Amino acid sequence: MQDAAGILEVYGCVAALVAADAAAKAANVRIESIDKNKPAHAETLPVPLITCLKIRGSVSDVQMALDAAAQAAESITGVVTKHMISGPTKDCEKMLRISAL
Repeated sequence: MQDAAGILEVYGCVAALVAADAAAKAANVRIESIDKNKPAHAETLPVPLITCLKIRGSVSDVQMALDAAAQAAESITGVVTKHMISGPTKDCEKMLRISAL
């Protein structure tokens, strides 16, 4: 069975690490990677770095993990966006393996 992919973008590295910890404790998931991105308008953001957490596991586990991770990150610097892909395509799988950190 193919794993679902959860993607959570947050402000800053600390929020990403706290979110990853919450996700791993909330459900049976694995942390695929943590990526960073400094957007062009970084000086207007609460924290000038957007960090993307990628979570893998079953659909139900990824959803529970994403919810816990978002709640944890929200209490620190905030969440940009979150999304779950229940059945990534082969090409999407390639992109999910890319890590910029």
